[in-house]
Amino acid sequence: MTGTVDRAVSEPLGDILLRLRGGHPRRVHGSTEVVITSITHDSRDVVPGSLFCCVPGGRVDGHDFAVVAVAAGARALLVERLLDIPLSQNTETQNPETQNPETQSSVTQIVVQDVRTAMGYFAASLFRHPCDELTVVGVTGTNGKTTTTHLLAAIFNEAGRPAGVIGTIGAARTTPESTDLQRRLRSLADNGKQSVMMEVSSHALALHRVNGCHFAAAVFTNLGHDHLDLHETQERYFAAKALLFEPSLSAVGIANVDDVHGRLLVDAQPIRMIGYSAAQLADVEVSASSHSYTWMDHRVTVPIGARFNVENSLAAATTACALDIDVDTIVAGLAKTAPVPGRFESIEAGQSFSVVVDYAHTPDGLAVALASAREVAGSKRVIVVFGCGGDRDAHKRAPMGETAARLADLTIVTSDNPRTEDPMSIIEAAVAGVPFSLRQRVRTQVDRRLAIEEAFALAGEGDVVVIAGKGHEATQTIGTSVGAFDDRVVAREILESQQ
Repeated sequence: MTGTVDRAVSEPLGDILLRLRGGHPRRVHGSTEVVITSITHDSRDVVPGSLFCCVPGGRVDGHDFAVVAVAAGARALLVERLLDIPLSQNTETQNPETQNPETQSSVTQIVVQDVRTAMGYFAASLFRHPCDELTVVGVTGTNGKTTTTHLLAAIFNEAGRPAGVIGTIGAARTTPESTDLQRRLRSLADNGKQSVMMEVSSHALALHRVNGCHFAAAVFTNLGHDHLDLHETQERYFAAKALLFEPSLSAVGIANVDDVHGRLLVDAQPIRMIGYSAAQLADVEVSASSHSYTWMDHRVTVPIGARFNVENSLAAATTACALDIDVDTIVAGLAKTAPVPGRFESIEAGQSFSVVVDYAHTPDGLAVALASAREVAGSKRVIVVFGCGGDRDAHKRAPMGETAARLADLTIVTSDNPRTEDPMSIIEAAVAGVPFSLRQRVRTQVDRRLAIEEAFALAGEGDVVVIAGKGHEATQTIGTSVGAFDDRVVAREILESQQ
């Protein structure tokens, strides 16, 4: 199809309530005949006819913005307690002589136990349950979500089931807030998509962003060290991931049983679970730009490099098979997969050494990226440039420093997105994890561009330089300023200037 069409919604609140599949109200105060045209939890996005969801948060409470939302045109509020909203706050009733009598009432309030939990169900109902019209696959795990969703999309496109992708690339969040997610799903369905491959983050599961969705299949790639700023412990992090494999969300689960947490899911989850393992493959071959193996008596070739992507393509193949796509189509689809931006993406500018940009931003992700680089480099050196994000999980900084120094021949620790933290203090925290015996392998350079220049200047013929952490990201946040910085663009500029 050419272009996109976003279907306008306009529903009486009573119809939305009748279609609810969860998050049912304790009571409704006011008319259910008010017409709802939109749903949001951000008062800045309210338009006339909105259902405004008053989400309590750690820093602000959406209930405090209800009056602002009503003044902007909200016709109904999703609340945890009844609010005193003066009639005059509703802009549609400020001039009684010019308004329809039907609007001469205070805003309708829908009282629920938990607004964040209920919000997704209300959004799904408003947009007429788009998951009913789509084959939706959810992919969760610390690493591999983006690549696996793109591999799945290639397979489904080959099968004649046009696929959309929702995830990290081109989005502010890996998984959108539930109101935005249901709107996006409706748009995809209305614009001819028959399937959707969705990255499902632990944040999204813990914060109920996928409530109102139902997944034809859920995929678990692995569990590493990440997001402990939210979950606090590894056990809670895993528990959040495991929520995707409940009957209320998913019909069947596919899990990497080479990961101990994948084995736990296969053994314990109440839905049908299918395990996949590298032991199912034969004759595996890997380069910087492709990988291949024999699976189900077929030779599979995927134009994406790195050893860890073998697991990702196997996850996609196993999932597609579980959803009744034949093996020949799976093999053909995988062969047509385009390189995924910033995922072990090779940068070529005529240089004598290899350069790859990868999104690896966790100890485990960095480990698998460097192991893949080592396989490509052979007897030559692996050089890594990486940093750690500021205002995020600080617990992973020292382990990332140790991982880099142990697995690379030379490490240059630099800035990632320091945000409001002191960049040098972040670097020092990463270096603090490096054993004294490996310190001679480690350098520091706070300026990321200069760090990449230094790595290229030190690289010899056949070496592999890994620029890790930012992947597809096109900006860098220092303090509160966001500036243009794309590792792929910067790397190519430097390489071309050195020719």
